[in-house]
Amino acid sequence: MPNIKSAIKRVNINEAKNAQNSAAKSAMRTAVKKFESAVELNEENAKDLFTNAVKHLDKAATKGLIHKNTANRQKARLAKKLSKMA
Repeated sequence: MPNIKSAIKRVNINEAKNAQNSAAKSAMRTAVKKFESAVELNEENAKDLFTNAVKHLDKAATKGLIHKNTANRQKARLAKKLSKMA
């Protein structure tokens, strides 16, 4: 544990940001999994879940949690699954 006041503050800030980033990344993964399970079960709300998953992927890419190209690749794969379902 640091002794200097500014270093103590920095540790607290890093812990808070890490918690926010972890929560956002977890929400993104959950949204993608919900969509994929809905596609497998041919559920009616797959289109809404797709929109939600894309929203979470874009938000994660904007915040720098995942790379922009990774988000685009995942969105393309999800869109492909959605089109196969319809």
